[in-house]
Amino acid sequence: MTKGDLMVFVKLESDWTDGDGVAHSAGESVDVDAATLATLQAEGIVSEGSAGGKDKNEWAGPGSTTAWAGPGSAGV
Repeated sequence: MTKGDLMVFVKLESDWTDGDGVAHSAGESVDVDAATLATLQAEGIVSEGSAGGKDKNEWAGPGSTTAWAGPGSAGV
């Protein structure tokens, strides 16, 4: 990974062992880069909308009913 790689916090739908050999259990939330996220989605280990913020906020990505709270929103 290089400096500036986008990291995404996701909740695992099934057990997964990362590239460093660390085992993660289903239901655990982990930070992954965009390429790893794509692989995990393709393998069904995470599903779209299964992510949440580190403070356990509800998913606000594609398919969510949660309002966008990022740059440009009324709340920021």
